[in-house]
Amino acid sequence: MDEKQILQQAEERTQKNAFPAYNHIEPERVEPDHAIFRLEIRPESKNPYGVVHGSAIYTMADNATGYAAHTDGRCYVTQTSSMHFLRNQTHGVVRADARVRHRGKATCLVTVDIIGENGCLLATGEFTYFCVDKAIMEKKSQQ
Repeated sequence: MDEKQILQQAEERTQKNAFPAYNHIEPERVEPDHAIFRLEIRPESKNPYGVVHGSAIYTMADNATGYAAHTDGRCYVTQTSSMHFLRNQTHGVVRADARVRHRGKATCLVTVDIIGENGCLLATGEFTYFCVDKAIMEKKSQQ
């Protein structure tokens, strides 16, 4: 896929996927094998201790890695994932920087770093995506 097609596909995915928008998570950049998402921390993004909720970080990571995987034009679903939470922050912006590490016939491995203020590494992880038939997924989305 060329850059124009990748951006068009990313825009279509964003319109169909309300969950990240509901949680104030948005794509910032999408290019071949790479995606960056951002979250501006709000009160509803925080856990009871006043720092970004782990599920907000995970959701942002899942979306960034998924967008990076999809830049080859195929359809994927999350197969496995792991996140390592290292530190956290209370305000400002956090970003998920996702890069494809390996593409196979049936799977795609994508790594992600969660970067906070001043370039501080907050978390890191990897997601494995399973390639699925596009026609089947389109049919399911219409049900």
